[in-house]
This record gives sequence, structure tokens and C-alpha cells, in this order.
Amino acid sequence: MLDKEGIAKRIAKEVKDGFYVNLGIGIPTLVANFVRDDIQVEFQSENGILGMGPFPFEGEEDADLINAGKQTITALPGASFFDSAMSFGMIRGKHVDLTILGAMEVAENGDIANWKIPGKMVKGMGGAMDLVASAENIIVAMMHTNRAGESKLLKRCSLPLTGVGCVTKIVTNLAVLEVTDKGFKLLERAPGISVQEIRDATEGTLIVEGDIPEMQLN
Repeated sequence: MLDKEGIAKRIAKEVKDGFYVNLGIGIPTLVANFVRDDIQVEFQSENGILGMGPFPFEGEEDADLINAGKQTITALPGASFFDSAMSFGMIRGKHVDLTILGAMEVAENGDIANWKIPGKMVKGMGGAMDLVASAENIIVAMMHTNRAGESKLLKRCSLPLTGVGCVTKIVTNLAVLEVTDKGFKLLERAPGISVQEIRDATEGTLIVEGDIPEMQLN
């Protein structure tokens, strides 16, 4: 079973040389720490930064340098700063190659719910709805089940939707799954996790074809 860093490390393998990548709040922000050193990647944040680096070490934080989740970040040489209108112009204009988001629920058809739980106050929906409406390659980083042990990979989302039919791949603490027109296709399993454990933790349709390899994180 993976921890949050393990999920981020596996997703980092999906980041290719030359990609422009938007990282959502939560687990996705950790992905920048695990991207290979021999490739060039530009991380974008919707509050107006292109060229984000890894998180700063303790004591080296700059309070004026933050991402959309108000976390302190670093900026790589050549980074640029601009207003949110230009940032969302990049997003809506489909100039982002890969979007990595967290989620509370994902449905087997690719619907995602990640912005609101009814009855709980939120500051706003943020930029997620623009991201999912414009992006063509969306990977979700999430835990497979909630704290009660209930599946978060569902036949249909029960929470208010952020986007419809937009998720392409999911990496959880148990598995890597591809969203297909027939359901969640199991691609890889986390170290020490069996296919049956993944079946038991998945409410939506799970497609298993042949032997499923363990994730390779190194």
C-alpha cells in the first residue's frame, strides 16, 4: 500500500519531457518533488505562476511565493509570474498538457467530484472546473477508500460534480486504473496489494485482464 508520497512518485512517471503541467491541491503538489532530473517540465499554478519548483526546505520559505493552495513553493530559473486572467487563458486555451488533481469521488465513466461536501462550508470552487472542462489528460491522485473504508471509486458520484466524463487515469494507494467506456481498467497494483483487495475496495465496475503487475516506483 502506498502513502501520499508513493502516489505522487508513481504519478511523476506520467510526466513527460516538455510537458506543461498543472498540479491541484493536496497530493498532486508533491509530484514536483519526484520528477526525473533529466527532463524539462514546466509546472503551472492557476494563481499565476509558470515554472514552479519543489517545496522549499524548512526555514527557506518565501511567504510571497505561493501556489493556488496557499502553500509556499520555489520558483525555477526562468519562472514567470502573471495575473489569474492570463493563467486561466492558458488553461482554457488547452496549453496545459497534463492536469493532476485530487478527488473525493470518481465515477466509472470519468466523472469527478472534488470541490464540495454538502453541509460543509467551502471558500469557493477554485479553478478545478475550468481545468476539467479544458484539459484532455487528467490524472487523479486519491486514496482508494474514505476513512470509513468505503470506496471512493464509484458507479456514480454522490457528491456535487466538478466535471463530467473527464478523468483519464487514477492513481490511488492501492492501484493504477484507466477510465474506459466499460469501467475502471486495472493497470497496476501497489506493492503487497492483491487484485482481490482492489476488487473489494472498488464499488464501480473493475476490469481485470491477465496478470496485473506491481507498480515500479524507482
